[in-house]
Formats: sequence, structure tokens, C-alpha cells
Amino acid sequence: MLEEAGFAEIVIGPPVDTFAGASGERNAKRFEVYGYPFLARKV
Repeated sequence: MLEEAGFAEIVIGPPVDTFAGASGERNAKRFEVYGYPFLARKV
């Protein structure tokens, strides 16, 4: 998906619990919802 958007040299980091402390945290953990940081160069 990132390549299709025009990015190159893509590096994706480890999963991050972006719902920590939020009211929907229980559901997010049940469905394994995580955010992933990435670094890429727009070409």
C-alpha cells in the first residue's frame, strides 16, 4: 500500500498499542488493533 502511494525505502517498526488507556482499549486488544510507525521516502 505504501509503495502504491509513491513511497520507497520503506521501514516499518514494531506494533504500538495506540489505545492504551482509552475507553475502547479492551475491544482493541481483543481484535489485535495496533499502530505501526514507518519511515519512507516519497518518490
